[in-house]
Amino acid sequence: MKVLVLGGTGVISRSIVSQLLEKNHEVTTFNRGKKSLDFKGHVEQLVGDRSNREEFEASMGKHKFDVVIDMICFNAEDAKSTLRAFRGRVEQLVICSSVAAYKRPYNSLPVSEDGEELFDNPAFGYAFNKAEMERYINREAIQEKLNVTIVRPSLTYGVGAANIGVLRQNYGIVDRIRKGKPLIMFGDGTTPWSFTFVPDLAKGFVGVVGNKKTYGQCYHITNEDRHIWEDLYLEFGKLVGREPDIRHISSELLCKAAPNLFNHLYYEKSYAGIFDNTKIKRDVPGFNAGITLGEGLKTILEWFEKEADKVDPEKDELEDRLVAAYDKWVGDISGMYMK
Repeated sequence: MKVLVLGGTGVISRSIVSQLLEKNHEVTTFNRGKKSLDFKGHVEQLVGDRSNREEFEASMGKHKFDVVIDMICFNAEDAKSTLRAFRGRVEQLVICSSVAAYKRPYNSLPVSEDGEELFDNPAFGYAFNKAEMERYINREAIQEKLNVTIVRPSLTYGVGAANIGVLRQNYGIVDRIRKGKPLIMFGDGTTPWSFTFVPDLAKGFVGVVGNKKTYGQCYHITNEDRHIWEDLYLEFGKLVGREPDIRHISSELLCKAAPNLFNHLYYEKSYAGIFDNTKIKRDVPGFNAGITLGEGLKTILEWFEKEADKVDPEKDELEDRLVAAYDKWVGDISGMYMK
C-alpha cells in the first residue's frame, strides 16, 4: 500500500517507517526536512510545515495515498486540517493520540479502550488537547463514515527519546547513579506502570495499516509487563552496577514547583498505567509487545554511552535543589519530633 507518514523523523515515527518498509509498503514522509535519516529502503520525503494549514492541505491534494498515519496531530485544529487534506481521498486515516487523553480516575483497571471517558480538564493542556482532537475526529468519522483508526500510546521509550525519567533527565539518570547523587521519584515510587519501547509500539501501528478490522476503532498499544515506577531507576542501577539513592516527593508538590515539567506526573502518571491489550491482539494477529524493561533500558544505555552522554545542567541543578529541599524537610521534621 502507499502509506504517508505525517512526521517520520521522530523517535516513534522513524521506527514505523522502518517497519512499513519491511512489510513492503511504499512509504512517503511529510515533515520540515530538518533531519536526514537513512532507511533500509526508498522513502519519498515531502517537505513542509503542517502549521501552515493552507499550504499543507494544498500540497497534500497533489498526491495520492492509500493510508495516512498522522503522528503530529496534537489538537482539534490539527485534526480539522488533516480531514480537510484527506477526506474522501484515502482508504484509512491512522491518528496518533495518547493514553493521556483518558479521564482520571479510570473506570476500568486494567484500562480498556471502550470503557473510558476522555480528559476534560484544560489545566493539563497536552491531555486536554489530545482529547479534544479525538472528540472532533470521532464526530466527523461517524457523520461521514470515515475509516479512522486512533492509536493511544502510553509513555514509550526508544533510541533518540528525550522523555526518560521523572525530570525527563535522560542520561542524567545514569550520571547521577554513577556519582552517587540522589534521584527524585514522584510519590512513593510504587505506582504500577507498563514501560513500552518503540519497536513494539511501531509493530502495532503497522498492524492496523489497511486492516479493515481496525476501521472505526481506537487502541492503546502497551507492554503488559507489570512494574512500578521505581523499577525504572532500579533497573538502570543494575545495568551500571550501582544501586540508586532515591528520594520521594509527592507529584502535587513537584507540579506546583515546576508545572511545565511535572504536570504530567500529577494529572496522568500518579494513576496506575496498566492497560488491557486484548483488543489490539484480537484485531492484529500475532501482535505482542515483548521487549522487557531490562532489554529496553540496555538499548537505551548503549545509545547513551555512544552518543547521548550529555547531562542537562538545568535539570541536574533542579534535581540537586529538590534533593536539598527534601533533606532539609526531613531534618526539620525529625528535629521537631525529637523535641
